[in-house]
Amino acid sequence: MKSRRDRLREATVREITGTARRILVEQGPQAVTLRAIAREMGMTAPALYRYFGSHEELLRHLIAEIFGELTDALREGLHALPGGDMSAKFLTAARTFRRWAFAHRREYALVFGAPLPGLAVHADHGVQADLAEENARQFGWTFLMLYLELWRKHPFPIADEEDIDPRLREQLRRYRELALGGLDLPLGVLQAFLQCWMRLQGAVSLEVFGHLAFALDDAEPMFELMLIEIAADLGLEYASPACAQAGDATPGEPRLPEEPRLPGEPQ
Repeated sequence: MKSRRDRLREATVREITGTARRILVEQGPQAVTLRAIAREMGMTAPALYRYFGSHEELLRHLIAEIFGELTDALREGLHALPGGDMSAKFLTAARTFRRWAFAHRREYALVFGAPLPGLAVHADHGVQADLAEENARQFGWTFLMLYLELWRKHPFPIADEEDIDPRLREQLRRYRELALGGLDLPLGVLQAFLQCWMRLQGAVSLEVFGHLAFALDDAEPMFELMLIEIAADLGLEYASPACAQAGDATPGEPRLPEEPRLPGEPQ
């Protein structure tokens, strides 16, 4: 049983990270300073060092929380689907990722945008990962395991290893070793996975960061066209999202059916 002191410390850590996230959402990542958090909480900046050793440590804790929340949202959506419907799983994961990104733009920018100095989330082989790295890995595994499940159940066309650019082959071998422990998986599967992820995450980032506003007020139809193409490449059956009720979506935001709100999503 935790002591009263431990419970109080955990409550204070939650308040600190909650305050940091509120500042992030309202003002952006550059505003998330120890001084600003302390001012909001009625504390002194040095007092925060009893809970976090540095500004970087605090931000990495926040990044871990955000990755964990996003992973939970993806898994919650996938858990509600029939186990064998790979088409529904892929489309749900892609649309949930986009929906979460729009509901949490500033959080998305912190973990998927230009990294702040010293905050790159990576996992070096042989180095113990911190919570941010571990939660980032768990997020990546959610998509990768979905992809491998699809490959096992319904193999799709992939490039032969000798046809893969030599500059990619060695990198893919290294990725296979790091991500899958050297599992005997064709390199073409990993190449196809990374191609798919680059298209999905790139499309979402272009929207969230406003880089399509020069041409589109609502890029969802373009996103769905991309899903049609990816589904065809993977041998999946594409199904369009249900029409949203009139007035539920605003220009530039996903027009998705009414469903339970994701963790942390504004009311």
